[in-house]
Amino acid sequence: MTDTAESPRDDRWRAHVMVLAFGTFAVGTDAFVIAGLLPDISRSLGVGVAAAGQLVSVFSIAYAVLSPVLAALTGTWSRRTVLLTALVVFAVGNVVTALAPDYPLVLASRVLAAAGAAMFTPNAGATAAALAGPERRGRAIAIVTVGLTSSLALGAPLGTAIGNALGWKATMWFVTALALVVVPVIALRLPDIRLGTAARLRTRLSPLTDRRVAGVLGCTLLAFVGIYLPYTYISSVFAPATFGDGGRVALLLLVFGLAGTGGNLMAGRLADRHGPRRVVITATLGLAAVFLAMVPSRGSFLPAVLMVALAGLGSWSVTAPQQHRIIALAPAGAESLVVSLNAAVMYLAISLSSVLGAILLSAFDSPVYLLPAAAAFVVAAALVARLTGRPGQGEGEAEDEGEGESAEGESAEGEPAASTVPVSPAAK
Repeated sequence: MTDTAESPRDDRWRAHVMVLAFGTFAVGTDAFVIAGLLPDISRSLGVGVAAAGQLVSVFSIAYAVLSPVLAALTGTWSRRTVLLTALVVFAVGNVVTALAPDYPLVLASRVLAAAGAAMFTPNAGATAAALAGPERRGRAIAIVTVGLTSSLALGAPLGTAIGNALGWKATMWFVTALALVVVPVIALRLPDIRLGTAARLRTRLSPLTDRRVAGVLGCTLLAFVGIYLPYTYISSVFAPATFGDGGRVALLLLVFGLAGTGGNLMAGRLADRHGPRRVVITATLGLAAVFLAMVPSRGSFLPAVLMVALAGLGSWSVTAPQQHRIIALAPAGAESLVVSLNAAVMYLAISLSSVLGAILLSAFDSPVYLLPAAAAFVVAAALVARLTGRPGQGEGEAEDEGEGESAEGESAEGEPAASTVPVSPAAK
């Protein structure tokens, strides 16, 4: 029996999406927590802190490379199968990390864990969007993204505390347990959704040739380079306010994560109401103002807390609307692929921000120059978003009017809303 996307679109969609958000929390905790465990990992494996830091880089690079590849290869699988496979691969990767006796095997295990993460997170967003339907797409994606913001604000500090008390391998077991808790719930409760019918690999890769998709990805790249320039070097940017106190830096990170959670949920609802592109433009321009305001505010702690809160609010107001935009451009069956591409570009942007920040710090010997550079990147992202219109419009011809209240039969980005999402009878 095959039903359309209307079938799962009842009050149960929120409960299903919350399960996906918890899985994203587990995956996000693993991605963020390693940075806080580097000294312990370094001592345990007998390598330098810089070498231990490559565990973070390898995870990010593997995620960026594998995300679109795995999405294309699993394009015809049911989303439940993909999500379960992803969590098992992710858990196995972390078990190997915990048991590995030496650095090379730990490094390889991070690639395996990244493969599971690269399969899970984009598919969780695409599945949530399908469950909720076009009119609730922004809210559904935002709920899944809460898993990431809460892993940053709560999961990573908790995992770090466990590592400090019991050793970094205990944190790996903790993350593994988080992932495995979700497996039976997804297996027994999640509707068996298939995002489109079987198609050749070339067909599923067709979004790569769409200039509108390229525009959204370009916006993501620019926005997240700008967002992560000050975040990656937050201890240096606000050194005059924190005086090198690790507790104050931790508080700034907590404020960023908590504000980001609120911003993400707000952005999801606003994207459904006013259109995701408008939310992205507003958020990025707002971020530019915040980054510039950080320059005179970085010398005092209370203004620094306020600026970090505003930065978190704006930064996580970009994530869900960008996913919303790119899903709207995907042909049937390619939703997971385009979300994976967007996630891959985000991870690429994070890596680029680290490199660019190091270059700027070396060239100018002051972190203050990171802030106008970050502002320039997010302004460029806003311009790209403005020039990347809805389907059927040429670049530069997009209109803001009616973007959130599109004509009947179209979603917020202008795509046909009648795409079919086959589900099993269990979804009814």
